[in-house]
This record gives sequence, structure tokens and C-alpha cells, in this order.
Amino acid sequence: MNASRSPLAWRWLPWIGGCALLLYCVGPSLTQQKDKDAPTPAVGKTSYDQISPVILGQQSFEKMMADDKANKAAIVARQLKLLEERYDLAAKVDKTVTMSRGKPIPVGPTAKLPAGTTWEKLAAMAPEDVKAKDAFPKGYLPLPHPNHNAGGMLFSQRQVKETERLVRFDLDFDIPDHFLPEFPPPIYLTTRPDLGDVSQGKLVDINNFQQIFQGILNSKDLEGLRLLVTQFPQQQFNATADRKTEKASLGVACFDCHLNGHTSAATHLLGDIRPQTHRIRIDTPSLRGVNIQRLFGSKRALKTVEDFTEFEQRAAYFDGDPVTAAIKGLNVLERGSQVHFMSEVQNLLSFPPAPNLGVDGKLNPRKFKPDSPEMLGQKVFFGKARCAECHPAPYYTDNSMHDLQAERFYKPHMINGMLAGHDGPIKTFPLRGIKDSPPYLHDGRLLTLEDTVEFFNLILETQLTGEEKKQLIAFMRQL
Repeated sequence: MNASRSPLAWRWLPWIGGCALLLYCVGPSLTQQKDKDAPTPAVGKTSYDQISPVILGQQSFEKMMADDKANKAAIVARQLKLLEERYDLAAKVDKTVTMSRGKPIPVGPTAKLPAGTTWEKLAAMAPEDVKAKDAFPKGYLPLPHPNHNAGGMLFSQRQVKETERLVRFDLDFDIPDHFLPEFPPPIYLTTRPDLGDVSQGKLVDINNFQQIFQGILNSKDLEGLRLLVTQFPQQQFNATADRKTEKASLGVACFDCHLNGHTSAATHLLGDIRPQTHRIRIDTPSLRGVNIQRLFGSKRALKTVEDFTEFEQRAAYFDGDPVTAAIKGLNVLERGSQVHFMSEVQNLLSFPPAPNLGVDGKLNPRKFKPDSPEMLGQKVFFGKARCAECHPAPYYTDNSMHDLQAERFYKPHMINGMLAGHDGPIKTFPLRGIKDSPPYLHDGRLLTLEDTVEFFNLILETQLTGEEKKQLIAFMRQL
């Protein structure tokens, strides 16, 4: 009988497919069993590395939670040791320059240099020599997730104190608060610049968004904002037994990571890469200035903010794994209205005011002397430092992707479960309001603007002097 016409055949197909998937996920193939001497493929054993023993019924939630809690201290200590080996983590701040709401700006560089090396000596070396001598600052190597083997969304210690539903029982955030953005950050709108910060100093959430934005946003945008502060299931935050919260969770909201439309510096792993060792840590970028951007996602190069909004819910929330997403509560948003409304609100989020910039995005010459550090720094930015090649005015982005090829300076090696190899193409983020958005680079490895300048001075081999670096930082603080 033709299987396509047999009800009995169709009845068995889902069972057969489910068994096939289970065998693929949890056990070696028949071919592997027959040929035990075959080498392990370099790409890894499976792409379903996030399916846990709890989902498969091999372990109870209570046992998993107890084990995770028992292992937590050692994992947190291992990551802290790594950070202390890489950086000077002391709270050093500028007493005169602050973020938009007044939080002091962290200053550096914080990255520790190898013994006997100076920034000047290091910058004078060729990449191959830096690599051969293992002289590249450890703080400028790729930064692993606090528990790279497990990954998942992780929120700052400051944020979880305010929002307890974001506490994970297995892990703590690693970067100290003085290197993070303000909490809560201000909100500026392209449609109402006359109002300045419209947040009222509050953390916008499902409980207060109506009260804060009534009379400022229209009803469609209020609905989009409601969706941005609504919790949806996510890989580690959900109602199944396969979660990292003690109580069943409704999930996370877009504005949990993009706090007040800015950033909380929440971190997770890029969902597109396998195996797990090759996945890249991602620092949450700000949504400010989305309206002038043409690429979305640090590494993904999505072409519209609608694509980004839909992708986050369909894939990023679940590590690019729709199999477990279906179990944990994948909520596909309707593109024509819900995604559109959410995207429209994101397009209203503006950069913070920069009163010392002219309409061309450059310094207003009436406000600075020609020989001021800021004006000299602007000259360095658009000249010797080569910053403007990727970050042109007025918004300081070229809306493109660039591969810095930092691996020219170090040998690939394992760091706390992550392969420190190549970063590949990275989106050019806007530098407008950059002082409000530490830490820097796509994985947050650069803790201060000073670290950022030192990193790019090495990568681009620009040979900046100490004075030119100070001037460059003085200029970027004005953006």
C-alpha cells in the first residue's frame, strides 16, 4: 500500500521521528558503534548540546539544582581568578566626567601587561612577534562566559537585587558594577527631545510603563512597549523543570537585557555557533539610535530591526534550538502587528544629548579652543588613529561588519571551556553616547575607554603616543 495514503503509516511517523531524534541527541550512531577507532569529528558530536538530562528524564530537577548549587562557588571562583589575572578590578573613576544620570565613568587601562612590557614597547612589536612571545595582554583576549560549558542569559548583580526573578541558582554575573552602565539608565526619545529623560528615574517594567508613557506615546507604541516589557520563556528562564530558577518562571523581557531601551550589560552566548567551545560571549548592546542603524546583532548582520525582534524570540532566546524551544514555551510573535509595534518603539529610542556637538556630529568649534584635548583628540580620531574609517560622523558607525583579525596576535587556546580563536566579522557599533555603555567590544572584554584605545592601537598598529591616547579619550567622552 502507498504509505502516503495509509493512515496507519502516518500514525507511526511522529513516533519514529521522535525516536530518531532522541537517538541522535543522546547516543552514538550505529556507524560510530561499529567503528570505535574512528576519529571524533572536529565539529563536535551533536548540535543539540543544550538538551539536558532533566528533559530526557535522566535526572530530577531537585537533583540538578542541588548539584548546580554545590558547584556554583567553584565556578564563580574560577571566573574571578581569570578576571583578576587579566585586569586591575579596583574601582577607579573619573571625578569630573559622568554618564548621563551621574554615575562616574570607569577609567583605565585595566588590562595587565606581561612583566617587563610597556604599552609603548608592545605597540612597537609586529603582530607575529607579539604572538610568538605570548605578549598580547590577557585582558584583550576573547572573554568566556562565567560558565562557558553551560552558557545562558546572565544578569548583573545590581540588576538581580532589584529584580529577583532574574536570579540564577547556578551562577553569578562576573564583571563588577563600577564597570557597568547606570542602573536604571535614562530614556531619550527621537519624537520628544524636549522632554529629556522620560524614565522618571524608574526601571520601566510591566507594572509602570503605562503610567510613565501615557501622553508621550500613541496607543500603538504603548502596545509595542507592553510587549517589550512582557516576559516570554527563555532557555534558562521558563516554567519547565529544565530551568535555572528555583521557581517556575514566565521568562525574560526584551527590556531585561536592554534595560530602559539601553543596556544592562547582561550576557549570554551566541546561538549560531557549535560546538559549545567555539561559541562567543555576547555583551548586550544599547538600543539607543536603532533608527539610524542598518545592521542588527553583534555578529548576525540582520537587515532590519523587525528581523532582529523576531529572531530574538524565535532563536536567540533558545540558543538557536527550536527543539527545546517548543518544550519550554516558544511564543512566536505575529510579524504584521506585534513585531511591527515592538520595532516601532525601538526606533524611537534616541542617543543621549551631546550639547558640545554641532549638526555634523563633530565638536562645535565655538565651545573648544583649537589646542584643547578634545579638539586635538578629534583630529587624532579622524586621522592617525583611523577610528573614522569605521566610525564616521555624525553617528560614528558605517553600518557594516569588520573582521579585526585579532588572532594575528595570539595562538588559539582554551580558556575556561572556551576556545580563544578568531572573532570573525563584528558589527560597527555607533559611538554616540559611548561613555554610557561600558564594557566594550562585542563580548565586554574591554572594561574602559582607555582599554578600548589601547586595544585598537595594537590591532590597527597606529603607534599612538601617550598624549594622543589621552586626547582621543577626551574627544570620545564628548560624543
